[in-house]
Amino acid sequence: MRNVVRLRSIAALCAVLATAVSAFPATAASKVCDVKRYGAKGDGKSKDTAAVQKAIDACSKAKGGGTVEVPGGTYVIGPILLKSNTVLHLEKSATLLGSPDRSDYAMGTFARHPTIQPLVSSLNAENIVIDGQGTIDGNGKVWWDYVKGVKDSGVLGTNHPRPMGVVFDHSRHIRMDGVTVQNSGFWQIVPYYSDDLVFHNIRVLAPKSPNTDAIDPFSSSNILIDHVFSSVGDDNIAIKSGEINSPGPDAPSKNITITDCTFENGHGLSIGSEVAGGVQNVRAERIHFKGTDQGIRIKSARDRGNDISNISYKDIVMEDVKTAILITEYYPHAAPEGEVPSEPIGRLTPKFHNITIENVTATNSGSAGTIVGLPESSVLALSMKNVHLAGKTGLSVAYATVSMDGVTVTAEKGDTMIIAPTANVMEK
Repeated sequence: MRNVVRLRSIAALCAVLATAVSAFPATAASKVCDVKRYGAKGDGKSKDTAAVQKAIDACSKAKGGGTVEVPGGTYVIGPILLKSNTVLHLEKSATLLGSPDRSDYAMGTFARHPTIQPLVSSLNAENIVIDGQGTIDGNGKVWWDYVKGVKDSGVLGTNHPRPMGVVFDHSRHIRMDGVTVQNSGFWQIVPYYSDDLVFHNIRVLAPKSPNTDAIDPFSSSNILIDHVFSSVGDDNIAIKSGEINSPGPDAPSKNITITDCTFENGHGLSIGSEVAGGVQNVRAERIHFKGTDQGIRIKSARDRGNDISNISYKDIVMEDVKTAILITEYYPHAAPEGEVPSEPIGRLTPKFHNITIENVTATNSGSAGTIVGLPESSVLALSMKNVHLAGKTGLSVAYATVSMDGVTVTAEKGDTMIIAPTANVMEK
């Protein structure tokens, strides 16, 4: 009989402590719920939503929780809700496949906006594991086609909402291990106002497709993302906290460690752009970027920013990325065209500071990078050490205070470094 893994807090994963710590003491599961015993067919045609949900409900009610077993087969489902003290175990040949019928997806709420319910979610739950070697497939093409040509379809609150893949909503003590999540209609894995989550040895996949971010921590804390491979249509990771023109209040995302990951197609490792609650204490180490649009990216703007601080990148390798380092307070643009006037500092003004980039190599980039703050809110205390960037164009810096130690930039054309009069760059 399998065990229900009870996760404990991953306290201070990032800058507060040097290493991430997580303990997984086990309590004996009293029940195993095979979804086929609850009526699931797994034939790729029948709608198995009700049967899978019955299995989840039965295991969650058992003393000590239980394991929901999903044997080999393709189970067509609409939204299902995970419950506390349960393991959802997907065998290697098992797939939970999102129904292609949009009518199977009821309305829900996310970030104060009406939207479509996620394919798999939890709400106010704890002690949940999704493991095995199976797949959660959002079957997203029907949703991507639905928003084709629709303006701002990637914004929260759109009149063309799409279901996310896996959402942990106000939940804690969560672990995903070994599974593949792919082809969600919208963002693929989203911790929302949740705490103590581990994403280990998983794959997150999508072809070129709108807003199929891999993992988006949203106002969530104490997160470990380790040995994750993602190749998707948007951000490989996007750490968020709030929305555009947020009325507040918004909780920050903090204490997030990202280690030993590989990112291929996608928009890189992002903080932002919607960070109205702020982001603190993020540590990214031993990341390999291969062919992403961006590598290291921190992005925000005057209508969606807050405090972004204590961010550390170390031992990063980038190959064939379009832009190696992009730190901008002008999103969706990399930098403004010409001079821009200063504006009063408000609650949503981006404030980027205390950022470390160390032991980073980028080869064959389109651009070595851009670092640009606002006239009223420069990027402060950015440290670059042992950083080597090679691209078609060089590194531009404006409205920023940057210290450089052992930094080299090569460019195929133009200047290697374009330092604006508004920048303070100190080289050792």
